[in-house]
Parts: sequence; C-alpha cells; structure tokens
Amino acid sequence: MRLDKYLWFARLTKTRNLAQEIAEAGHLRIDGRVIEQAHAAVRVGNVLTFALQGRVRIIRIDALPNRRGPAPEARACYTDLGAPKPNSVDEGPHST
Repeated sequence: MRLDKYLWFARLTKTRNLAQEIAEAGHLRIDGRVIEQAHAAVRVGNVLTFALQGRVRIIRIDALPNRRGPAPEARACYTDLGAPKPNSVDEGPHST
C-alpha cells in the first residue's frame, strides 16, 4: 500500500495531501530509511517515524486498512510505539 494512502486511511493525517507533503519532505522514515516519495510501499510490520503536530510519532503497522473508516477501526491498524507507558510504581504525592 502507498505510504500516503496508509497515513490517510489510518487517520494519522487529516488529508491525503498532507500525507503526501510529510512523505515528500524527507522527514519520514520506514524502518530507519529516509523516505522522500509518497508512493513508497508500506507493509505490515514496518515502523514509521515522523514528526506531526509538534511531536515525533513512532508507529508500527499492524494491518493495512481497506478504507478510511471510523477512528476506532483506524487505530486498530497500528501500534503507537512512542506513547508513554504507564508506570508500574505509584508515583503519587505519598511515594518515597
């Protein structure tokens, strides 16, 4: 599947044009390789790294969507590897 189409279908960008701009700017990586073409192919298992809305997103592709569906369906297509992990230790005001 084309990179720009994936970003749009997975609702990582609001428009396909924005997805194309991100890909062609040369600031997106697939598995560590710099990508400068919106038509670059993505596959299940690829890791995408790119800046969007002031933060760096690290996404692992878990599925290739057939359409631009609702947000819950889109979120099921990737795992956000850059999301903060919950702490296993309580760090409330009374912890030592």
